Amino acid sequence: MPRSLLYIVGTFFGTGFAPIAPATVASFAWAGLWWLLWMLAGPIPLWVQFVLLVVVTLVGIRVADALEKIHGKDPSLVVVDEIAGMIVTYLGLAGGPLVWLTGFFWFRFFDIFKPLGVRRLEKLPGGLGIMVDDLGAGALACVATHATVRLLGWIA
Repeated sequence: MPRSLLYIVGTFFGTGFAPIAPATVASFAWAGLWWLLWMLAGPIPLWVQFVLLVVVTLVGIRVADALEKIHGKDPSLVVVDEIAGMIVTYLGLAGGPLVWLTGFFWFRFFDIFKPLGVRRLEKLPGGLGIMVDDLGAGALACVATHATVRLLGWIA
């Protein structure tokens, strides 16, 4: 893969270069993009969400692995893992800005604190370790977001 493409994908179009909280910036950018897509195209079929998740995860592992070799262990500029985690967070969700923001906040919470064994996942080698802990955080955020949306009676 050309080096420039590594950086475009790995930094999610440069959001990984944000001077403060690049993971949060990338997650918020994805939340906005996902909501915009939903506004323009309507609910995204679950099978499309799964295909997107698989593609982003497989490409992300390779890209994260390559960038880790250049920049050292789990570099902060690599945020493709946040994108994969956000895709997991939003699986099966629909609704307006409150739903997307709720998912964003839950994902950031679980990604930062990494409870229930999620922290152990980042010990896996290379790009796999970079990606898998965010997938775990995304799974927890997905459950929490679905629960919050249903508890508050929002569209889900």
